[in-house]
Amino acid sequence: MTQPRPLDALTKAELLAIARDRRLPGRSRMNKGELVAALTTEPPGLDQVDAREDEGPTGEAVVLRTIAKDDGVGHSRLAAAAQRRKALAERMASFFDHDRRCSWRSVEGYACGLPVIVDQDGCALHGGIDVFDLTVPLTGRLGVETWPTLLRHLLISSYDVDPIGLDPVVAEIVWHLTNLLYFEYFRVEVEGVEHLPSSGAAVVAANHGGAAIPYDAFMLTAAVANEMERPRRLRVVGTELFNILPWVSHLYRKAGGAYAAPDDVRHLLGHGRLVGVFPEGERGFMKPYAEAYQVQRFGRGGFLALADEFGAPVVPAAVVGSEEVHPAIGVSERLAQLVKLVLPEQRVDQIAMVLNPIPLPVRWHIRFLEPMASEGLGAFEDPLRTLERTEEVRRAIQSALDEMVGSRRAVF
Repeated sequence: MTQPRPLDALTKAELLAIARDRRLPGRSRMNKGELVAALTTEPPGLDQVDAREDEGPTGEAVVLRTIAKDDGVGHSRLAAAAQRRKALAERMASFFDHDRRCSWRSVEGYACGLPVIVDQDGCALHGGIDVFDLTVPLTGRLGVETWPTLLRHLLISSYDVDPIGLDPVVAEIVWHLTNLLYFEYFRVEVEGVEHLPSSGAAVVAANHGGAAIPYDAFMLTAAVANEMERPRRLRVVGTELFNILPWVSHLYRKAGGAYAAPDDVRHLLGHGRLVGVFPEGERGFMKPYAEAYQVQRFGRGGFLALADEFGAPVVPAAVVGSEEVHPAIGVSERLAQLVKLVLPEQRVDQIAMVLNPIPLPVRWHIRFLEPMASEGLGAFEDPLRTLERTEEVRRAIQSALDEMVGSRRAVF
């Protein structure tokens, strides 16, 4: 048997694989040298890997990884989630000067009192940052214990909302709730966040799933906020259902969502926002489990045309997990007809039939792929070229999904 290779002799992909198994926080933003240093100093935890070397078919030593077994009560899962939350809290706290408080006062005399942004004179709500583009905890920390402060600002209306409805306080409360699923329940693993632009307009195009609730929209939004070095706000666009239901439509808008219409997307891209789209639409969301991770046709490429109009790159994203949370045993056109009797504006032609009312605790994996550069304002005038590029995005996502699902099956 050959001698095991040292860490610095491994490829970055091999290092990332070990870092994923060890739940190493911040690994997706590390270069090879930083990964080697972090893995050298990081002690193995309860849910980390037993890394050893053996000979491959060619005689070269290869890395073999076995995941340590859970202790039977989920302790390792909770420990890994706590470690990731701690790293997120430390990074978010670095945006604030906790020794200074915002001096803003309402006309009624209510003081703001929130910590100010570093090197600024205001808090996140009152001019310290562009709160409609960046996602930072308004109080300087995350957690339900901050809700009384957030609700106070919600009640006194001490801040502005954007023209299409985003309320930063409501969006943060939803962020806190989403993180319960993100860290503890779905244990979302993310890679490729370096492909997301730190500023300016861009479109994130992902495969769609869920069958009952679009968890992928929430997890993608949380992944961008939790994992990016400069945490941005992903504005996901949705169809009629999320814009016509009472209460749901208001919450959807306030949490940062937008309507899947050209005017809403133009507004967001025109203001340099990060926009999330699911080009499969209903076809992807409602497909039966037998077709899981088979990316459906992307339509006529409207998302690419809008991206080209504003010179915005398109970042494909592959999401594994969303299509297994509520596996659909089939789809029904009759259910869709009943829905249309109540909601005639809804364009859904089929409704997925699921058996489990409670989402399954499937482990998620999100991979952001290399961006596709915009071809400029005139590109969308060539419909054939737009369709070709749309298919390139679809194939990139499908290829990544095939690799990710195959790798997961090999591990488990």
